[in-house]
Amino acid sequence: MDTILNTPIQVLDKILALNLDINIWSARAKLTAEDFGETELPPDELASLGSKKICDPEKLKVFNKLKKRAFTLLDRNGVRFLSGWAIPEDKAGDIIAELCQIRDDFYAEKAQFIASYDVVIEDWINAHPTWSSIIAGSTVSREHVEKRFDFCWQLYRVMPVMGIDSVQAMEESGLHDEVENLGGTLFYEITKDAEDIWKKVFVGKTEVTHKALSPLKTMREKLNGLSFVEPHVAPVVEILDATLSRVPKRGLISGANLFMLQGIVSLLRDGKALLAQAEAMMTSPAPENVLASFFGEHEQEEPVLELEEESEEVEPAFVPAFASGRIDSLGLW
Repeated sequence: MDTILNTPIQVLDKILALNLDINIWSARAKLTAEDFGETELPPDELASLGSKKICDPEKLKVFNKLKKRAFTLLDRNGVRFLSGWAIPEDKAGDIIAELCQIRDDFYAEKAQFIASYDVVIEDWINAHPTWSSIIAGSTVSREHVEKRFDFCWQLYRVMPVMGIDSVQAMEESGLHDEVENLGGTLFYEITKDAEDIWKKVFVGKTEVTHKALSPLKTMREKLNGLSFVEPHVAPVVEILDATLSRVPKRGLISGANLFMLQGIVSLLRDGKALLAQAEAMMTSPAPENVLASFFGEHEQEEPVLELEEESEEVEPAFVPAFASGRIDSLGLW
């Protein structure tokens, strides 16, 4: 039977919702029949005209990079929720500080772009002399463009509807469904990220550098910060901690250590298998031993090698100790 994840409504006491609004001028205008002069075009019911670029797209790439940087920040620390993200309340200060830095960079780039706007447009027209009239006829003012750039957010606390006359309105608010799905959304994001890590870092590799650990550490921090969302998260954090603790501190990662990392990433890619392992760790009567068995480590006597009159025992492999305490549920389970 598949594990069903239902995040309790009480989780709202530990999270804040963040909605991010980033607007970037498209630098496009609609193509019109007049742009093609006497050329016969197909009727509207058969085809519609697209758009034309009225500015060099390369000049706008920096804004999309900053937008992606903001999304990455929130994906790294939060989970998609409502129209934005749910972030841990205790991390809100750090997250907002980073968002402020990205916003400052965005507006600095905006100021530079607006200052050079006329030159940028003129260079674009000169670069396409055959179509200069089409571009020139669709350009807009600097003031118009300036209003098309914006970078802001709204940070707020979400609470269920209570105490209104309509019972149906309270029961059908939709918020409970959104909250219940938080755990499932978090695990979906983890499996999706693990798939990306597999493709970009581990697939087909016989050795990797320690940079390969960075995305796994990022994933671990995200899960640890959101461990109160769903009880199955804590065992996944333990798995990642156990894995990372076994990797040598220096040198290339290869052989058994690489196979271990590839195995863990493969597990993280498989949502059902990951939940099943988490469930096993939660229900085991001796949870501190589950990780050892997961990595195939068992305490047993090693064979004694006899060399004529002398004998020497082969010492068992070193098994790191792990914290036996579970991640605090904060009263949510």
